[in-house]
Amino acid sequence: LTQSQELAAIIKSDKVAGKDYCVIDVRDDDWAGGNIKGAQNTPSSQFYVHVHDLVEKTKSVPTVVFHCALSQVRGPKAARIYAEARDQLEGDGEDIPHQVLILRGGFSDFQAKYKDDPELVENWSKEVWGHPEWL
Repeated sequence: LTQSQELAAIIKSDKVAGKDYCVIDVRDDDWAGGNIKGAQNTPSSQFYVHVHDLVEKTKSVPTVVFHCALSQVRGPKAARIYAEARDQLEGDGEDIPHQVLILRGGFSDFQAKYKDDPELVENWSKEVWGHPEWL
């Protein structure tokens, strides 16, 4: 697991999204209302179907961070499926050493801390996240 502040530091560093790291958001209909800047949405409902395409696109990326809204069910499950596929490639000599991480607290925690920072969060919606029960 990785903390919100650790991911924020990676995003704000000179590391390049899609090359040095990538963020995979597996939220489904709840993707609307904001996302981590540069995150790729691969909905959990279709994840198993698309995992090999995702691995193909990201197999040269050393750090891959998964999350959903809370990172309790969908994010960890997708991370496990993805990690197994990457490990198989690495075992076949077709991948680089890599780490697959899960963002602790998911987008819910991340947006609560960083919603006002355009370097970290984009498309944030007060209508979606501005209710006290979400914070």
